[in-house]
Amino acid sequence: MTTMSNINLILVDDEADFRQTLAKRLAWRGIVPKEAGSGEECLAILAKEPADVVILDVKMPGMNGIEVLGHIRKEYPDTEVILLTGHASTQDGVEGIKSGAFDYLNKPVELEHLLGKIKQAYEKIRQDEKIRVSEEKLREAKFRAQMGQQMIAAERLASLGTLAAGVAHEINNPLAIMTEAVGWMNLILKKEETAHMPRKQDFELALRKIQNSIERARRITHQLLGAARKDDSVLAEVDLKRLVEEAIELVSREAKNKDLKIVREMDPSAGIIFSYLYQLRQVMINLLTNAIHATGSGGKITVILEGMDDSIRLIVRDTGKGIPKEHIETIFEPFFTTKSPGEGTGLGLFVTRGIVEKLGGTIEAESRLDEGASFYVVLPRQHPHYK
Repeated sequence: MTTMSNINLILVDDEADFRQTLAKRLAWRGIVPKEAGSGEECLAILAKEPADVVILDVKMPGMNGIEVLGHIRKEYPDTEVILLTGHASTQDGVEGIKSGAFDYLNKPVELEHLLGKIKQAYEKIRQDEKIRVSEEKLREAKFRAQMGQQMIAAERLASLGTLAAGVAHEINNPLAIMTEAVGWMNLILKKEETAHMPRKQDFELALRKIQNSIERARRITHQLLGAARKDDSVLAEVDLKRLVEEAIELVSREAKNKDLKIVREMDPSAGIIFSYLYQLRQVMINLLTNAIHATGSGGKITVILEGMDDSIRLIVRDTGKGIPKEHIETIFEPFFTTKSPGEGTGLGLFVTRGIVEKLGGTIEAESRLDEGASFYVVLPRQHPHYK
């Protein structure tokens, strides 16, 4: 319940007798207002101590009420203003409402009616404050949650950096020996003396499987190193349309094997940007590969390029199984994957996000289960480091 004595009020009117009489009547009801005989005097009082409510006469010499209202709305937005107008000045009250006044009353004013409006204005201030506090708490909670996620990701990335160097050495060395051995065995199988070797095709198939597994292991180590170290590629002019075509060509065989259709929607204004070609190519290939793996046979992948004022938006959209709502916030974290064991490292989207952010851009995902997923990448037309 509103306590009248808690309301900080200013009464503004150039007619001293009217103002003083109304001030006394308000004081009898528990509100002791500050008095001002002009708009300028009102603003001087507000500069020293902001008020909850201002009762403001419209017709005054010098700065009129509408002008004072404009200053209050601009400089003291939390203060509510109730206008007082003469019978012939109703239009001024309407103009005041349009300018942000809480309400307006005609002179001579009824005390009970005025008290009711003061209470309503003060209750509005209290409700607005509650809403602001609630919104601030929500923002704070969201910020803490985001910081918590970033700290977890940072800890994982620190571990990843330590791991990457060891992995590169310990895995790439035996992979090189295995690759050499596979090559040597393939050479033997191509010799004339092995032309009629029993079950030769079975041996060749086994060697191809070994070679494919070697390549997969190499890709994993490259992804680890790509996430843990800075790429030293050259900052230059990049034709995004051509880059998209190249990336689609690189994944076309895999898409064809799954009978997937890749559709292009290219905005004519989305063309040249100044960035890092090799990093952009990796982003494009990662997103396309991710879409291919997520989309069932006969599905469709759409690649969209949109030009904006100072940036370009790239969208990769698939018709796959989609991403559960609870996973949308975590799909970009390292080692997170929804694929079956052995089918994914959980590094593809993590690496992609890292590259996009280094390029000065952003990446977001949207999805609905059984309706596919969309990945939105926004890149500046000119990289921050480009001169």
